[in-house]
Amino acid sequence: MTTPLHRASLLLTTAWVGSNWTVGYLVAPTLFKTLPDPVLAGTIAGHLFSVEAWFSVFCALTLIGISLYQRQKPSGLVLGMLVCVISGYFVLHPVMANLRDMGLSNQVQFRVLHGIASGIYLMQSILGAMLVITRLSVGSVKSEAEPDPASVKSGTL
Repeated sequence: MTTPLHRASLLLTTAWVGSNWTVGYLVAPTLFKTLPDPVLAGTIAGHLFSVEAWFSVFCALTLIGISLYQRQKPSGLVLGMLVCVISGYFVLHPVMANLRDMGLSNQVQFRVLHGIASGIYLMQSILGAMLVITRLSVGSVKSEAEPDPASVKSGTL
């Protein structure tokens, strides 16, 4: 049987990872393919990635808080995803934005940083998939390992 906190953390994990995939792999590429102005597409995508980054920080800190409240060690996957968000959005993104504002978005340095940021985002996505699978398997193991209280009470177990 899963606890309400386990269910809440599973729901939060799913929302976090799902939004990460949606923004990075569906919405942002669609903007660049459908909008005639790549600068406008980049501006909109940048705002979406900003919202995603802050949502990621919220989700990570909440999941860490739930773990600590339950006197458990925070998940290494959650910590890894948080490191990806911090390094990708809060470290690399300001440097890239500065280069873009200076009109250097077509330069090699910008493209290299963009490639690194994309790799970090991919790593966060992979860690997210692992986190969802881990959380789902932990929930199913608990529900299979613990007998249904109604079955125990009625003697049908």
